Amino acid sequence: MEAYKRWVRQNKEYVHSLESLANGLTWLLPERFSESDIGPEAVTTILGIITAVNEHIIDTAPTRNNTGSIEQYSFPYPLCLSTLKDLETLVEVVAQHYYGDDKKWNFLAVTEGTKFLVRLSLFWKSGYKMLLHGGETYNNETHSDSFSSQHQTGLKPDEYHGSDYMKNNRGPNPWNLEGRALSALSTFGEKARTVSDPMWINRLHHQQSIMEPTVSRVEKPTLSSILSKRGLHGALFLIGEVLFISRPLIYVLFIRKYGVRSWTPWSISLAIDCIANSIHSLVTTSVAGGNEQKFHLSALENDEVKRRKLLFVLYLMRDPFFSKYTRRRLESTEKVLEPLPIVGFLAAKIVELIIGAQTRYTYMSGS
Repeated sequence: MEAYKRWVRQNKEYVHSLESLANGLTWLLPERFSESDIGPEAVTTILGIITAVNEHIIDTAPTRNNTGSIEQYSFPYPLCLSTLKDLETLVEVVAQHYYGDDKKWNFLAVTEGTKFLVRLSLFWKSGYKMLLHGGETYNNETHSDSFSSQHQTGLKPDEYHGSDYMKNNRGPNPWNLEGRALSALSTFGEKARTVSDPMWINRLHHQQSIMEPTVSRVEKPTLSSILSKRGLHGALFLIGEVLFISRPLIYVLFIRKYGVRSWTPWSISLAIDCIANSIHSLVTTSVAGGNEQKFHLSALENDEVKRRKLLFVLYLMRDPFFSKYTRRRLESTEKVLEPLPIVGFLAAKIVELIIGAQTRYTYMSGS
């Protein structure tokens, strides 16, 4: 296993290319969206799990800077969520084949409930950070206004620049090992000349403790600390994240009760997504048109907000909207392009794949 890990980490670009090619070819498997396509979906699931395992191996590679939140989890949450997401499609196909269209929603509800619990646990373990790609990607990027407390060192971050420590340790990087070693030797020489002083050892230890920052320790925020620090904005952020985490489970439970052709699950899911995205927009917009923001997001979190907005396109692909509107548009476009030799064939194949994928809840759920 260790040899395989080393190979994956050393050839990650090749692994990514091979995985993309293999996953793309699965869409061309015969009987991909037929009534009994358990075989093709099983192949797709296995490839998806292998991809998730390889990504986990690459993400957890030991590096000089890899001392953040990846090591603090005893449970591989992203790998678990990616595996559940890949298995969910196979569960849907198998349940539909053996139990029918109505009973399959029981199995999907159990799967979505499991994902909900894992995501909620990850949200708590991460110190209430925004989940990236539904928790399938580690959120390790730090920013100035996160819920996490500042790194605990001998001095506060804003005191490093104005303290005597910075004045006595000039250089391009006062934290590098060479500079710290030279400074420690110099301090030792000065203290050695005053060995007659019985307190010189204690003073040396005290100065070294100030010079060398301790290992970064980030205290996990609690709900009370978040509410006391951020007030209403912190509470709104938590509500928005919980709504985003619970939306797939609520959606499938309403489908189980009212059916996939009902507008009720579709409307409720859309309303939850609108509320969650509106909350994030509210707590991150500028105050009175100024430059100061109410709540700062990292670059990865800003990308995640954009990704969640793009997920609204999936509502065009979900029933009953798809059956009433989108499918008609696709079929009319296919007829227009049909006379063209190559374009018509490609358009027909694309429409066929879209209609086939639309029949799978897991492909269009956005979970």
